[in-house]
Amino acid sequence: MSALNGRILVTGGAGFIGSALVWALNQRGCTDILVTDVLGQDEKWKNLVPLKFSDYVEADEFRPRLAAKGTCFGKFSAAFHLGACSATTERNASYLADNNFGFTKELAIWALSQDTRFVYASSAATYGDGGQGMEDTNDDLHRLRPLNMYGYSKHLFDLHAQRHGWLGHMVGVKYFNVFGPNEDHKGDMRSLVNKAYQQIIQAGTVNLFRSHHPDYKDGEQMRDFLYVKDAVEMTLHFAEGGTGANGLFNLGSGEANTWLTLTKAIFAALNREPRIEFIDMPEALRGKYQYFTRAEIGKLRASGYQRPMTPLAEAVRDYVQGYLVPGKKLGD
Repeated sequence: MSALNGRILVTGGAGFIGSALVWALNQRGCTDILVTDVLGQDEKWKNLVPLKFSDYVEADEFRPRLAAKGTCFGKFSAAFHLGACSATTERNASYLADNNFGFTKELAIWALSQDTRFVYASSAATYGDGGQGMEDTNDDLHRLRPLNMYGYSKHLFDLHAQRHGWLGHMVGVKYFNVFGPNEDHKGDMRSLVNKAYQQIIQAGTVNLFRSHHPDYKDGEQMRDFLYVKDAVEMTLHFAEGGTGANGLFNLGSGEANTWLTLTKAIFAALNREPRIEFIDMPEALRGKYQYFTRAEIGKLRASGYQRPMTPLAEAVRDYVQGYLVPGKKLGD
């Protein structure tokens, strides 16, 4: 039986991937959804406007109420925990430890006690520079060396879940470089597609970081870019009937593309000739920069996920022409 047939919790539901997940649930006819988030002072509330859900609760109210009484919001068949501070440049380690690790522990214990299917966002940032591989096995997680506190805060929960045997009863998804509609509010954490589109409209040129690694030419640093529509389909797969898969899973396209390839696809979507300039990478980022990422997705495929990936150029075109140019959100 699918866990999507009952009431559903989405934390971070106003955010980028969270709101896209609510949109994908709506596409399936699911509207009995409790959304929780921190709306704050940015404009991510706009992501919620076209979506259908049964209730919204601010996170600073949701967390203590759930801790006081696990049934206070009713029974849930599935919980998607996507709420986190996702800024890789966040310096407040105590905040990250509480928000990304502590809150996830509380929700996991609650979900296990309520027999609620629990799918949470880990991160590809847990892999660090990739020197220890990027395979999504549950074995020897201690080998991984995240490069920033954001990645480490996610890694802390993966370790905790493994230590307590929880990974056999839940799913942690490791998103690679996700891009797509509903990310406008993310500021510096927006994808290059979003940033480059704004640069092209304003100046006609896109700035890319120079390489500071002898094995990579300027613009040829490589990433696994994943369209958000694919990302949420993969995520929902783990709560649909018959999956039965648990543990950690990479969510990516399975391909590595260069920043130049991505940038040229953006210009092509706008029917413009590429104009690209290279700028120095800030000193603060150089020691924490990933030059190559590619998701190993054999485990995802083995779990029964058979949908084809959206080709990069097609995904960029859909995002640029369908959402950025007309200024639309998912669901508009």
